[in-house]
Amino acid sequence: MAGPRLAGKVAIVTGAGSRAAGIGNGRAAAILFAREGAKVLLVDHHRDDAEATLGMIKGEGGEAAAFAADVTRADDCRGMVDEAVRRWGRLDILDNNVGIEGRGTLLETDEAQWEKVMRVNVLGMMLASKHAIPAMIKTGGGAIVNISSISALRPRGLTPYSVSKGAVIALTRAMAIDHAAQGIRVNCIAPGPVYTPMVYAGGMSDDVRDRRRRASPLGIEGTGWDIGHAALFLVSDEARYITGVVLPVDGGVTIASPAR
Repeated sequence: MAGPRLAGKVAIVTGAGSRAAGIGNGRAAAILFAREGAKVLLVDHHRDDAEATLGMIKGEGGEAAAFAADVTRADDCRGMVDEAVRRWGRLDILDNNVGIEGRGTLLETDEAQWEKVMRVNVLGMMLASKHAIPAMIKTGGGAIVNISSISALRPRGLTPYSVSKGAVIALTRAMAIDHAAQGIRVNCIAPGPVYTPMVYAGGMSDDVRDRRRRASPLGIEGTGWDIGHAALFLVSDEARYITGVVLPVDGGVTIASPAR
């Protein structure tokens, strides 16, 4: 019988907490990685949120640690990598989950909002990867997953967000080429309208939730677990021949025709 899929691996998951009770994309990935044998550094801007995820993992017998960091700061990104290596001696996986929304058209967006969205959604992934990659190279390679959005593929009135998530796709593909020779795979997940704390923390009516569900040709609601399972596959050896891809996990929303 095969052992755990990530046995012996060390992972960093950024955005591993959750802004409200429940399972977001980062928390789901962290729990699933730990279930499959990885040692996981749980990184979040708010340590209490990372600690909540840590409690869930420890409750299942997994191994993890919480770490507070702002991924838009180079020193914090360097620190999280150093902490993972200090604790467990290596780094094999980086799951980049940190992101914020940015609503409105170009005409409705001011410079401050634009710069904040780009800084968090793009610079944060760049800095996390920049400091993780050298540690991965030392142990023969690794796997990185970046979280984009179907808003980059099918814009819907969230222009700052859509542009930032399009940049995440471009960053993913560039990194995949830049570091393939060093044994590092880089892939991207584009979640659809999944129901996560990021979505419902600000309040969402039952009607809006149901309309989001019905937007999928499958007629089902996506959750953070769906994104987490996709990330687990992409960082596992089962995906050893996959790099530079953008995987929509959206229930078919991106291929559906607009309702008339």
